[in-house]
Amino acid sequence: MIDSPETPEWKEELDIIVGARHGGQIDHVLGLLKKLDERFPNVAEINYQVAWTCDVLGKESDALPFYEKAVALGLPENELSGALLGLGSTLRSLGHYDRAIEVLRSALAQFPDNREFEVFLAMALHCAGQNTEAMKLLLTTIADTTEDPGLTTYQRAIRFQAGKL
Repeated sequence: MIDSPETPEWKEELDIIVGARHGGQIDHVLGLLKKLDERFPNVAEINYQVAWTCDVLGKESDALPFYEKAVALGLPENELSGALLGLGSTLRSLGHYDRAIEVLRSALAQFPDNREFEVFLAMALHCAGQNTEAMKLLLTTIADTTEDPGLTTYQRAIRFQAGKL
């Protein structure tokens, strides 16, 4: 691939590394991404991929600063959505429930059509002991998104019960 004037110097290398991760070569990918980040330390997309790879490897505490930096540096919209979900989920996993809720609520406001934020927000609310709000959110999300015939038959009842919580 020949770089066009608009293609950043790091982009092709990042694509190759991410491709290897998708190919199942996760173990050595993190080291490659961290080396790329050392050479290009203020690239949001690289930080996001480091964070994502740390998450996949179960290294949430290592992922956190990379998610935060990626979001702070600014990502394209499609990647920002994934980074905010990863950040919120990682915060929840690390026990930072209030901050997870804040991030996920903000992300839901930015991406109201991305219903996955509702589910992850419900998990964070549950972890924070806000079980009624979590259950209400989950029930509403299920009623709004399911195509299961058994559940669609009872959507009104599910919404009614969610409203009573």
